[in-house]
Amino acid sequence: MVAWLLRILVVLGLLGSAWVHWTLWSGEGFRDIPTIGPLFLVNVAAGVIVAVAVLFWHHWLPVLAAIGFGAATLGAYLISLTPGGLFGVREQFVTAAEKWGVITESACIVFGVLLLVAQRVRRKQSVLV
Repeated sequence: MVAWLLRILVVLGLLGSAWVHWTLWSGEGFRDIPTIGPLFLVNVAAGVIVAVAVLFWHHWLPVLAAIGFGAATLGAYLISLTPGGLFGVREQFVTAAEKWGVITESACIVFGVLLLVAQRVRRKQSVLV
């Protein structure tokens, strides 16, 4: 039950991040930014693909991919907050999209790690029975 709840939270984090990036790309002008625009579309596709994998393939690999997705996306955002920005784009952590992005990407990391632990505990318990 706990693993299922964690799996859903990871999927929601992935889809939430994909939605934030889709919204920014499609309606906030990010599609016109060189390098960043295409990377936002890659983020959208990767978020959806990894979410489907986490939901239907109950293995540690897609969960690890979700953690990596969250860490890479959050890391890129944190770089964009620096004076040099990321590929010339500098963010300021003021918009709702930025805040939701940080929340969803952090969820991928935190709940993904917890899901890996839950899966490991469950696997050990099934071996002992």
